Amino acid sequence: MITFYHSPETRSGRTMWLMEESGLPFETRYVTIEHMDGRGAVDPANVHPDGRVPAIVHDNVLISESYAIAIYVSDLAPASNLGAPEGSAERGPFLAWLMWLATEMEPVIFGRLYGGGEGNPRAERNYNQVVRRIETALANGPYLMGDRFTAVDVMAGATIAWARQAFPESAAIDAWLARIADRPAHQRACANDAETVDA
Repeated sequence: MITFYHSPETRSGRTMWLMEESGLPFETRYVTIEHMDGRGAVDPANVHPDGRVPAIVHDNVLISESYAIAIYVSDLAPASNLGAPEGSAERGPFLAWLMWLATEMEPVIFGRLYGGGEGNPRAERNYNQVVRRIETALANGPYLMGDRFTAVDVMAGATIAWARQAFPESAAIDAWLARIADRPAHQRACANDAETVDA
């Protein structure tokens, strides 16, 4: 059994979605965190070393950081088809996509949302490269890695849906976001958060 540490209405919602997609048994522990706007507080029950989310504990081993969890859970649940097995031709591209999301796409998105570099030629170049890479991937398949839905779609899709205003108008991106949002696991994850927030 995996114990998943989560706080509603945070970016660990994408890990909730990943857990639902995995088919693995898990228990969610809801914790509070300190938000950037000053709301909330660090929860002593939270096992994350920085008091953040997400984190999971499996077989008494703590794994924090959403991209590490994405790899770990995908490997732990091969039947889910979320990842790419070690030694397979897709393993390298799978890892490369996840690292690109963390190191290239997310900084560009945050820069766009919070005024970091608009009008700066290098920032504009990086932004255009991110948009081009996403749209090129979607032109080659219904999902980012082609014909198959993977953890890459979970991590990228949740982030881009949250920051849709940071991207230009794009029928391809909107169709992809709608396609993955219709997945039952995504709907269960959203319902879990909604019920907790309402409570």
